[in-house]
Amino acid sequence: MQKFLQESEYVNFSHPEVKALAQKLSVGLSDDAQIAKECFLYVRDKIHHSGDYKDQITTLKASEVLEHKTGWCYAKSILLAALLRANNIPTGFCYQRLSCSEYEDDIYCLHGLNAVHLKNFGWYKIDARGNKEGVNAQFDPPNEQLAFIAQENEYDLPEIYDKPLEVIIEALKNNKTYDEMVANFPV
Repeated sequence: MQKFLQESEYVNFSHPEVKALAQKLSVGLSDDAQIAKECFLYVRDKIHHSGDYKDQITTLKASEVLEHKTGWCYAKSILLAALLRANNIPTGFCYQRLSCSEYEDDIYCLHGLNAVHLKNFGWYKIDARGNKEGVNAQFDPPNEQLAFIAQENEYDLPEIYDKPLEVIIEALKNNKTYDEMVANFPV
């Protein structure tokens, strides 16, 4: 489990603002599921999904996502991992291969989400992408309610990774605007 608690260049939970938020979200709570839910709700509801808002900035590090209050699903999952790991809750990264036709016809891309290890439930997948019409991700262990259910030619990747995939990091590093990201989604 130790690798799912580590800090990294991107999951930078010792950054003063990230650390302060992690502490604020856990005040008065001792149960890991309660803390995880507060962190999840914050990222889902308080951080814009860059694609929904057409934000012209691409964030990567947890501290950048928090500073700019926006991120693609991948960046939001990095912030969520940082908040949870700062609270000593093992957190990993998961992906789905989904149709990205809302942005461009006939393309598929990866969608980023998290898995959190809760004492009473084990590994539990959560998706802080952000809700909108047709998207209703919730936190209700042991029931998983992700933003998207895989349809034809879509699938969930079964692995739980301790760090974001390199293809995700490269996409967030190299595509700085909304249009660049839409043209170069990770696959």
